[in-house]
Amino acid sequence: MQANLLFDGADPRALVEQVRARKVGVLTVNELTPAAVEMLGRAGLDEVLPHRYLSPGRTATGTGIWSSYPLSDTVEFDGFVLNQLAATAHITDVGPVRVFAFHPVPPVYGTRVWADELARLRGILERSPADPPVIVGGDFNATYDHAQFRAMLSGRFGDAAEQAGAGHLVTYPTDKPIPPLIGIDHILLAGGRAAEVSAVGLPGADHRALVARVHLDRERR
Repeated sequence: MQANLLFDGADPRALVEQVRARKVGVLTVNELTPAAVEMLGRAGLDEVLPHRYLSPGRTATGTGIWSSYPLSDTVEFDGFVLNQLAATAHITDVGPVRVFAFHPVPPVYGTRVWADELARLRGILERSPADPPVIVGGDFNATYDHAQFRAMLSGRFGDAAEQAGAGHLVTYPTDKPIPPLIGIDHILLAGGRAAEVSAVGLPGADHRALVARVHLDRERR
């Protein structure tokens, strides 16, 4: 599951209810504030997903990974405007799975930094080892109309919604009088395939969350 919380605006109980109901095993979160971490904990998220690697921040900078599986090899990547994380989840009957939580800067003040960050994130993915499966969740601030995003899918990574035949899932914005217009939130996979993907409304957030049911390649022994 991938969710943008609009700082601490998203209803924490609604998010935890979705995690429980959909039996989410890995959750990536953007715009995670210290207050949101506390509220999610009080709502029971740490009981459902007891393993976490978090880098909360003020306003949009914070990012987090929650998991029902143990996490190791945690990394926060330097030199980005917003926080970019990775961890390895040790998933029962699969083995180690690399998880990335990405949030490149939006192009609201020009496109140079935005394009540079997308290119750097692509490089991080391309340099990741080929053996373990990889799950990437994030608000990419980019759609299929952007060549920088399409370039991320030119190698071994695939878009979960496309794999599952879910069509064009619009996720943003949800806080306007009109329905969401664009799909800037994505889940990417390598070493596996998505069977089902859906967009889920979160009260108080300005993005829909994405939930993917995926089949991952088992560890080769």
